[in-house]
Amino acid sequence: MRRLLLCTDLDRTLIANGAQPDSKGALALFRQLVRRDDVTLVYVSGRHRALIAQAMLDFDLPAPAFVIADVGTTIYQVAPSGWQQNEAWCAQIDPDWHGLAHDDLRRLLADLPALQLQPPEKQNRHKLSYFVAQSEDAPSLVRAVDARLTQAHIKASLIWSVDEPAGLGLLDVLPASASKLHAIRCLMRQQGFQDEDTLFAGDSGNDLDVLLSGIPAVLVANADPQVKSLVAAANPATLYLAKGGYLGMNGNYSAGILEGVAHYHPAFDAWLRAQN
Repeated sequence: MRRLLLCTDLDRTLIANGAQPDSKGALALFRQLVRRDDVTLVYVSGRHRALIAQAMLDFDLPAPAFVIADVGTTIYQVAPSGWQQNEAWCAQIDPDWHGLAHDDLRRLLADLPALQLQPPEKQNRHKLSYFVAQSEDAPSLVRAVDARLTQAHIKASLIWSVDEPAGLGLLDVLPASASKLHAIRCLMRQQGFQDEDTLFAGDSGNDLDVLLSGIPAVLVANADPQVKSLVAAANPATLYLAKGGYLGMNGNYSAGILEGVAHYHPAFDAWLRAQN
C-alpha cells in the first residue's frame, strides 16, 4: 500500500465544533487510521501553536507528525521531545518581506489609526495581525495597507476576515508565498510525497487555495454552503464533496475525512471497512 500524507484543517473539519452533528465513532476510527505506519498526519490551521496544542487536549485529537500553523506562516515537526520549527520554510518565505520582519512592518503601518494590533500570541515573525472596527471602510483600508507595503517593495498577502461573535474585522499581513497551499507543497517536497500520495480535508473559504489546487482534496459535508457553491465547477477528479452514507456516517467532520480517504484510496477503503 502507498504512503499517505493526510493533511486536515482543524476547526469544523476534524474538530466537530460547528452547528451540524458529528457521527458516533468517526473520530475513533480516524484515530485508528492515522496510527498506521503508512499514514503521515498533518494539521493545517489558522490557529497558533498554543491553541493547536490546546485543541489536541480539549478534543482528544491524535498527535500529528507535522503542524502547519498561523495561516501557513509556520511549519512544525511534532515529536515527543517537542515541536521543532521548520527553518527551511522560514528561509523560503523570508524574501517576500524584503529582509524586514514583523516589527519593521508594524512600524511601517503605525500611522494608520484603524489598525489595532492583536495580542502577542496572535503574532509571529511572518504574521502581523490587526483588529479593525467593523465601522471602517475595509476595502479602502486594505488598499491603503497594500499601497504602503508595495511602496516598500514588500510582497505581502492581505487576509481579511470577520470575527462575527466579537463584531470585529481581522486583517492578517503575511508574506505573499506563505499560505496553507505553499506550506503543504513544501512539506510534500521535503518528505517525498507526490500529489497522488497526498489528501487535504477542509471546510471553509480559507481552505479554497488547497481545495482548488489539484492536490486531491475532500470538502466535508458540513462545509459552508457558499464554499460548496464556489467549488461547484471544480475538477471532480481532485475535489470530492463528502455527502454521507459511508459506513453509515453522515459525512460531517472526521466522517467526511474518512469518506474522502476511501474515495481516493481503495486499499484504505477496504481496511476501514474491515475495522467497522
